[in-house]
Amino acid sequence: MALASHLTYLTPIPLKSSSAFSPLCNLSTLSLPLKTGSSTILGVNVSTRRGPVSVRVMASSFGSRLEETVKKTVAENPVVVYSKTWCSYSSEVKTLFKKLGAEPLVIELDEMGPQGPQLQKVLERLTGQHTVPNVFIGGQHIGGCTDTLKLYRKGELEPLLSEAKSKSSQG
Repeated sequence: MALASHLTYLTPIPLKSSSAFSPLCNLSTLSLPLKTGSSTILGVNVSTRRGPVSVRVMASSFGSRLEETVKKTVAENPVVVYSKTWCSYSSEVKTLFKKLGAEPLVIELDEMGPQGPQLQKVLERLTGQHTVPNVFIGGQHIGGCTDTLKLYRKGELEPLLSEAKSKSSQG
């Protein structure tokens, strides 16, 4: 039976936020059945024995894996752009790289399903930037569209791209 059909019989319970906890799909509430027992819903361990409902989230290992994936992706590719297909700033950066002959690895967060918002939260934790595009060159965080264009106008972007490309062809 589909999960959606069960949701009509559930009661929302607010979740407390902490640095070790990032809810899946950026949910601010989690709905739980009002019966005793225990089960797992979307990677969340749910226990509803007597007394208050206890929720223990298993998202930290998921977040750690995503963080390692981001670090590996950025280290192994000369240019990485975390983007959204509908974002004009992302399009501007991708167009600039194409004009310069750079071939970035482009990761479209809005095409990743529920993992996209989670990945964007990991990027924010790693870089302090919550917007896209989120640009990395030579393993270093560059910033967003404004930062990338600023480097280009100052004549500093192309040398960074050349250096990153030569490093990756050596490694």
